[in-house]
Amino acid sequence: MIREIREKYNSLYKEEDYKNFIQDINNSTGNRLDFRISETPLFIDENLRDQLIKASDEIIQQIKNKNVLEKSHKAIPPNLFVPNESEHPIFLQIDFGIAQTSKGEIIPQLIELQGFPSLYAYQIFLDEKVREHFYIPKNFTTYYNGYDFKSYVDLFKQTLLGRCDPENVILLEIEPEKQKTKIDFYLTEKYTNVKSICISEIIKRNKKLFYIKDGKEIPIDRIYNRVIFDELIKKATKYNFDFKDELDVEWVGHPNWFYRISKFSLPEIKSKYSPQCFYLSDLNKYPNDLENYVLKPLFSFAGSGVVIDVTKELLNSIKDKENFILQRKVEYFPLIETPEGKSKAEIRMMFIWNEKPILVNNLLRTSKGKMMGVDFNKNQTWIGSNTVYHPE
Repeated sequence: MIREIREKYNSLYKEEDYKNFIQDINNSTGNRLDFRISETPLFIDENLRDQLIKASDEIIQQIKNKNVLEKSHKAIPPNLFVPNESEHPIFLQIDFGIAQTSKGEIIPQLIELQGFPSLYAYQIFLDEKVREHFYIPKNFTTYYNGYDFKSYVDLFKQTLLGRCDPENVILLEIEPEKQKTKIDFYLTEKYTNVKSICISEIIKRNKKLFYIKDGKEIPIDRIYNRVIFDELIKKATKYNFDFKDELDVEWVGHPNWFYRISKFSLPEIKSKYSPQCFYLSDLNKYPNDLENYVLKPLFSFAGSGVVIDVTKELLNSIKDKENFILQRKVEYFPLIETPEGKSKAEIRMMFIWNEKPILVNNLLRTSKGKMMGVDFNKNQTWIGSNTVYHPE
């Protein structure tokens, strides 16, 4: 996006530096890196940065609309409704594919929404490591709204802890050390002292939850929730409480928002930054150009179940149409020049929502294939995750 910076970065790049970078990350986190990091971050100019901010603001205003919020209650499966829901999500992600208009303008296009935590600890660690090993121009940052490493950690820590002692706050997950995001869990504990606890280890006594530390039962006052119900059901994980119970605990990221702010919200968003999207169950007639649409299951995670080659026969065969959306395809523009071909980019704008939603950081995913994700980019280099730098 900024030619001079891209050319300088590529000219200075050495494979040995990348290997040392990856080794440093693994050495610093007990070999917990379990996904591919791209060989390069993305450098964007003020114009694209400001468009991403504007697009995010427009979408958030629509998410906050009373009618949209009321409708989103339908997204929560009745058997997975968790009591004591918060007024809004604590963590909000907005994913944009970077596309090009017919006039040649680079523009962000909404891909997905997520009222669920992302890699809030890992991304700031990644920024530090990228700066140690590669050329990053002065006065470029991954943060927004004036945040830097220290002020961001302070905000993140305060968000997780509230008024509680770190000992009484946990990160809840299914077998944390087996998750691809385990590096984020490790860094969350490093920055906030909040430990990752497997859901199967939780003890319930009346309305109170506990975990074991040094042979003692420690009461849990707040839960930083990273459990995804899809995975919990698929793995048939056994645990000793019920999410539907009235529990004496505060949720940092209430589970209901995983459903309420999700693909379910996409058809409600109307913006030049949002491609046309329908609930499949609402369509009496399919678009004539189905080749320009993608089919998405409402509640899948990490791109699972997405179909990019859509046909009428496929749509007609779906019995539970209420669980799918049809979204106009975004043609990602291959904007990242690399020594091994151009890469496409998807940018996640990361918010923390305490009193109001505050944009704090971002996450980059790159691809050379039809879709994002390593599974769709076999044997490719200069693809994977990284971060986005923009002028301060």
